[in-house]
Amino acid sequence: MAAETPETGVAFLLTQLGKHAAMRFGARVGALDLTPPQVGMLRMIAAQPGLSQQALAGRLGMLPSKIVSFVDGLEGRGLVTRTRSGRDRRVYELNLTDEGSELLGKIHSMVVEHEADFCQALGSDERAQLLGLLRRLAASHELPPGIHPTR
Repeated sequence: MAAETPETGVAFLLTQLGKHAAMRFGARVGALDLTPPQVGMLRMIAAQPGLSQQALAGRLGMLPSKIVSFVDGLEGRGLVTRTRSGRDRRVYELNLTDEGSELLGKIHSMVVEHEADFCQALGSDERAQLLGLLRRLAASHELPPGIHPTR
């Protein structure tokens, strides 16, 4: 006789759904030759023009040396500029280029489509309720809004 599959809990289902959502999102942005971490960096730079590499690393919970290689790639594609700060020559400030802003617009459209596809089984009230509950859980664990934990 086969063993019954044990009931799954909230944490398991959140992990399962999170992994699924991340893989599908990665495939979507992969069509733009981007990774989800690169998308996160573009979004953060757009939200805070002039952000330093050091500050970006801190906000994303990444090592500064890792940020440098990511920024090198984004700069090489013409999506961001990295310029020395006028206040402190040791600091590089990051800004989106016009091409980076245009690409971020395409990403936003993908995000909206991804969200709709992912939540298609829910009505709008259910979706709003789930979102509220998830935000409350995230806040109770002191997770910064809009940033995936990297450690």
